[in-house]
Amino acid sequence: MSYKHIVVTEFGGPDVLQLETVDSLPEPGEGQIRVKVLTAGVGFTDTIIRRGQYPGVKVKPPFALGYDWFGVVDKLGAGVSGVELGQHVADMPVVGGYTEYLCVNADRVVPAPAGLDPAQAVAMILSYTTAYQMLTRLRELPAGSTCLVHAAAGAVGTALLDLGRHMGLTMYGTASKAKHHIVRELGGTPIDYRKENFVARIHRETGGAGVDAVFDTIGGRHWSRSYRCVKRGGILVAFGALQLTTGEESVGSLMAGFAKLLLGWRLIPDGRATTFYNIQSRREKKPEEFKQDVKALFELLSQNRIHPTIADSMPLEQASDAHRRVDQAEITGKVVLHCADE
Repeated sequence: MSYKHIVVTEFGGPDVLQLETVDSLPEPGEGQIRVKVLTAGVGFTDTIIRRGQYPGVKVKPPFALGYDWFGVVDKLGAGVSGVELGQHVADMPVVGGYTEYLCVNADRVVPAPAGLDPAQAVAMILSYTTAYQMLTRLRELPAGSTCLVHAAAGAVGTALLDLGRHMGLTMYGTASKAKHHIVRELGGTPIDYRKENFVARIHRETGGAGVDAVFDTIGGRHWSRSYRCVKRGGILVAFGALQLTTGEESVGSLMAGFAKLLLGWRLIPDGRATTFYNIQSRREKKPEEFKQDVKALFELLSQNRIHPTIADSMPLEQASDAHRRVDQAEITGKVVLHCADE
């Protein structure tokens, strides 16, 4: 039996993504399971890997792309226990998720309850776990705390707003004017980053105090402005460098931003904390924590207590089109590839 997957033939634009057919299904080795992949997430991180710009990912073309996936156990390898045929599971391999079938070590997958919508479920892996860990693992944020979210209409941004609403937080979000309705629908107060000075707006909104937490995926120069929004006792969480990949910021500028974030600002006795968050490095250091958090999100999803924003669910064959939309900042929330039928 053959299956299909999406391969990066060379580093570059969306056209380097090619659909390939493999003649026979992969066979699980000892301790592994074979999974029929139902959905794979498409995000900005995938586009960076596609261009060969993602730090720490050493793969070279050709390789299958796909940061995270959700699927159903199709076959068990020797020695596997604790996982059953037909069980729904998920993982975040960084690459390899854009496929109809794959094999993975059984101890890496996160079991999921039955009945979840596959498109919503895959949003829990990268986007929602990133948001959830930043909101719960780095600093205690009790109900009523105030937060500023940049790129608030994106996959992680909408997850932060949704979870923030669930936690009883007061959320502000920067987004283009056309996407303000999404921020409002998720309970946040939108800020037009193109026409407003978000630092001044936050200080007006908070009576000059600032917010308890800022979540900034934009880049080094932007972190400096975000730092000015943090109140005494608050925290700036940087978790990306969008403007580096778009060419709006140089490597030197980003490194200067890291120097301030991880050293310079920490020496200032003003009570404000700073940190950089990366989900993959944290997952490798604390794998059980990752599983606990994904399971917690699956449970919230199954109880209809969180509501991921799914921009579109597209067939695997349209991976290039999905990447074009992400590159052009057309996506509001999460775009998902439908890989196989259950």
